[in-house]
Amino acid sequence: MPANLTPQYLEAERNFHAAKTTQEKIACLEEMLAVMPKHKGTDHLRAELRTRIANLTKSIDKKTATQHATTKIEKAGAAQVAVIGPPNTGKSQIVAAITNARPTVAAYPYTTQTAMPGMMHFENVQIQLVDTPPLGEQPPEWWLLNIIRRADALLIVVDLSQDALAQDDALVTVLTEKNIRLGKGEEPENDEESAVNYKKTLIVGNKADMDTGGNNYRALKSRFGEQLPTIAITATSGNLDELKRKTYQMLDVMRVYTKTPGGKPDMTDPIILERDSTLEMAATSIHKSLALRMKYARVWGSGKFDGVMVKRDHVLQDGDIIELHV
Repeated sequence: MPANLTPQYLEAERNFHAAKTTQEKIACLEEMLAVMPKHKGTDHLRAELRTRIANLTKSIDKKTATQHATTKIEKAGAAQVAVIGPPNTGKSQIVAAITNARPTVAAYPYTTQTAMPGMMHFENVQIQLVDTPPLGEQPPEWWLLNIIRRADALLIVVDLSQDALAQDDALVTVLTEKNIRLGKGEEPENDEESAVNYKKTLIVGNKADMDTGGNNYRALKSRFGEQLPTIAITATSGNLDELKRKTYQMLDVMRVYTKTPGGKPDMTDPIILERDSTLEMAATSIHKSLALRMKYARVWGSGKFDGVMVKRDHVLQDGDIIELHV
């Protein structure tokens, strides 16, 4: 199958050949990998690019390698959510308010220079938020784009004390130029060659206390309608619990609990799955070998009655309790 490489890929490839430093070469390879069409014809090329990135990373000096490593935030918790937005919208203040991270917070733009992760707790679920440098007039650095692409979802923060629509439009333009779209995706099911990266997104209007009459937020909410969820908050004082709830809901996941035969379910440490996941998917998420060895399971919640025996293809629901037998 031919690779059918996109113009974006070919441009990144030309930039790679023109790159003078190892760091620049890694950036171009990462870009090539991100915009490459995903189908069987590119499997070999995709593996080759990953190998080249790994070899180049090993070859650079210790200081540069450390800098490269810090731009790749390892995922933790139920999901990784990148917090992005224009300068001085209060991103860092939001992350500091609802996670254990302590980013630099100041009243001037471009305070955040690096990515910083923090864990947000919603009920019995932990979600990783990653505070990022602002997306302004200058093209975003390669490593920031990679963080956005790797994240499971986005929180886009805009300033409600100013023209929120203009801020959002500018940011969407930047992302669109890099083949990043907001929402669950509208590409045809058979379009395997699409290099577009769709992201679940929550639009966060910050500084609601400075939005006179709520006009800016109403305009923002009217723009997106039901396409993307939106929320108005004040990072220093208001609606932060609802922000946590909306973030969890935006991820469109569910919690499933486990119990041992004769024991009580552990309601403190749920398995996090995509909605409509099956029993087999739940077993695989615990351990691949468990799914293979599983003889049967019982479920409390979505069965016809509590403790009913179910098959591997049984579709689970939020809050189900499963008892796996091997």
